[in-house]
Formats: sequence, structure tokens, C-alpha cells
Amino acid sequence: MTASPLAPSHPGLLPAGTDAIPVHGLGTADWPGAQAALTAAQAAYCGAVDFSPKAGSLALVPAEDGRLAAVLFGLGDTAGAAYDRLLPGKLPGLLPPGRYRLAGAGLDPAEAALAWLLGSYRFGRYRAAGPDRPRLVAPEGVDAAEIGRIAAAVGLGRDLVNTPANDLGPAEIEDAARALAERHGAAVAVVSGEALARDFPLVHAVGAASPRAPRLIDLTWAPREAAREPSASGNATEDGVPTVILVGKGVAFDTGGLDIKPSAGMLLMKKDMGGAAAALAAAEMVMGAGLRLRLRVLIPAVENAVSGNAFRPGDVLASRAGLSVEIGNTDAEGRLILADALALADAARPDLLIDFATLTGAARVALGPDLPAFFTEDEALAGEVAAAGRSAIDPVWRMPLHAPYASLLESRVADLNNVAGGPFAGAITAALFLRRFAPQTRAHVHFDLYGWNPSAKPGRPEGGEVQTARLVYALLKDRYGGGRREPPAGG
Repeated sequence: MTASPLAPSHPGLLPAGTDAIPVHGLGTADWPGAQAALTAAQAAYCGAVDFSPKAGSLALVPAEDGRLAAVLFGLGDTAGAAYDRLLPGKLPGLLPPGRYRLAGAGLDPAEAALAWLLGSYRFGRYRAAGPDRPRLVAPEGVDAAEIGRIAAAVGLGRDLVNTPANDLGPAEIEDAARALAERHGAAVAVVSGEALARDFPLVHAVGAASPRAPRLIDLTWAPREAAREPSASGNATEDGVPTVILVGKGVAFDTGGLDIKPSAGMLLMKKDMGGAAAALAAAEMVMGAGLRLRLRVLIPAVENAVSGNAFRPGDVLASRAGLSVEIGNTDAEGRLILADALALADAARPDLLIDFATLTGAARVALGPDLPAFFTEDEALAGEVAAAGRSAIDPVWRMPLHAPYASLLESRVADLNNVAGGPFAGAITAALFLRRFAPQTRAHVHFDLYGWNPSAKPGRPEGGEVQTARLVYALLKDRYGGGRREPPAGG
């Protein structure tokens, strides 16, 4: 690799109080009052450029000496259901280089600062840096360090998804996990080779055809000090600190295997490790904030390639859980590697189990690229997930774990098939398949992601995206809270 995939990808906030040009966010209702406060020359200028407070509009208001005095930024109908709370993320792409600060009551300062940083992201690994980007001064009264940590974690995850497979295989995903662990005092264990074939046979089978060896990456972290009190779920570990396990699908590239994809279907398959990137980004946020929980991150990292020892349609494979799986389609490999990782997680009896995966096209057909599907049997947890998505501006939509559809996964020769074999309910049957491998953990959420922004939106540049990572951090922070003053301890 020519550079670490975890290199910083965006500038942070400037210190509060730094001299800067004001940016006034103006909703439709704010414009009449703001317009009345303009000087005659400024009002004439806004009229000349036909500024109005429609969403995304911009006016660079000059001072009498010709320098930039202020920025007017239209927000549109901020009370409307379609209002995009990340709209200020457009500003880094619209403004000239310089220092800026948020002004007035039209913008939520914390949300706008995060949107700005998310919109400042650029993937610059393979080409020279562009012109200097505008910088934002931290708004007064916000947790600038928290906002910076979240944006940095998202940037790291985006870098991983955007890095092409020639520079990001299973070994490099491991490198990224080790770099993350080193920063936060976590521990990493990796299972590969004969041990992987013995203990995680599905991960081994999916990755066996690639010259880049498959592996199971196991990162563990805990805060240094653990209070002895029960966890929120009542399923505490011995010292009272709840255990959360994140599982991320780490398919560095997916050809489809012997059920090979058409060329158009492979163009974005570098993003098939988007679940692993989301898990690592969420872990970065959790460890950086020192949340009061024990964190474990499991990433089965493979490349689904084609060679003489590739697994075949019709093969029957063993799994870590003891269930035999008939292969109906080798392009449904993600659920296979997740199955072994989920079986390991389930045996640990976590308080909360979350898996992230770019798993099915069916979820994209149902909900589009911007709205990941999530599945859980826990009604209370489902409400928490939806609320966290709204709070973090990281939206999701719950889909049903319709138990009768499990019959679509029946096999005549094995305990179950890895696909339903028909065109219906693909996202649901995939989720039901995964649930077979974590039967003891009721508090289990499965996210079916796209992991990519097909076009640029405010705060979401075109390219790789770590959907649901910010949601999960908000969920864990709300559930378990806490924070550390001491450096974390590995384990």
C-alpha cells in the first residue's frame, strides 16, 4: 500500500473565537427580518444576484472595500418534512477559501458544524490535493472535540470504502483494524490458515479461491475503570460493564464467485467491505469517546474470487454453529461469512449485537441507496434504533423478520440453503438466514446497507459512505453513556 487507509481526510474545526466571516443561515421565515437589516448597498447586491432563502442558495455579500463581509445561505422551509438537516454540508463546496463562523439562529450549531466537516471530506489518495478548503470556526457552546471525532471516524470509514481492491484486501482490512486498536489501546487477535478452516469453515470456504488469504479479525476494548453496577439490559458482564459486539462484512472484492457477476455488477464491488468500514468507524467513535461498555468488533475479511478451489453451487458446507449450509448461489457469500462471525458473537452472550453488511440488492430496490434497512425482533430496541437514526441524521427503515419466509431457505440435503431461490423477499430471507446463527441474542440488529453515495448530497460526497455508524454511536451513547478520563486498556 502507498499510504494508510486511515489517513485523515478532512480538516477539523478551528478554535472558537477565531476571527472569521459570518455565515447566516436563513430559512424562509427568517429572510424578511434579515433583509431589513441589510444596508442599502447590500440589499441592492442581493437583489442583483437574485438571492432568496431557497434551500442551498448563496450570496457572498461584499463590504464597502470589496472584501467579503458576510455569507447568506438559504435553508428553505426548515419546518418542512423534506428539510435536509445536513444542508450546511454544501458550504465547503460553495465558499472560497477562508475562515468562517456560523451566525444567527437559523442554523443548529452542532448539526451545522458536523455537516460542514462531513461535506469537507475528499478522497485524495491517488491525486494531488486540490485548492485549500474553507475552514469553520467551532461554534460557541458545542462539543467541538466530539464533532471532530465523529467526522474523523466517518472520514476514515469512507477512505476504506473508496480505496480500490488492489490496495485494500483482507490483509489491509486487518491493518486498518490494528491501526485503530493501537490508537485506542485495544487488542486484536486474527484467525487464519488451518485454524480458520477448522473454526470458521464458512469464512475459509468463501475466501479460499483468492491468493489473498481470508481471516477473522477480532478487536476487543474496554474502558480502564469499570463500575460494579448492573447494565441497562440486566445482562451485565461480571464487573457490571455491558458488552456490545459489532460484526462487519469484510468482502474486499466480490466477483460473485462461480456464479460470477456481469462486468457492470462488479464496478462498485470494492465497496462490499462497507459493513466492515461502518463497524470500524463506529468503533472509532465509541473508543474515542470512552463510552462505558466493553466493545468487540468481529470482521470476517475475504475476497470472493474465482479459481479451481472456489466453492461451488450445490456444495454443502459446515459452519461454526454446527449447521450445514447448501450453496444455492456463490454470490450470496456475505451471509456465509457473517454466519460464522455471528455464531462466535452469540456464544459470548452480549448485551447488544449489531451487524453491518452490504448484503442484498433487494433492500436497495425497496428503500433506495440512502435508506438502509434494519431488522430486529426486539421491539424496544427497534424504537431506539429509529430514534437514534433521526437524532444522528443517519436514517434507516425497519423491515420485518417475517418468520414464515424461513421456509424459503429449506434444503433437501442440508440444514438450510444460503438463498431462497426465488425473486421474493430477498432482504428478509437474508436476515432470517443470519438469525439462525445468533439464536440466543434477542438484542440483535442487522443493518443491510448500500455503503455508497451514488451522487453528491449535502454532507455526503459521491463515493463511499459508512451508513449507520453515526446512528450506532448515538444509540450506544444514549444507552450506556459514560466517558473516560483515563486512557483505555486493551482487552
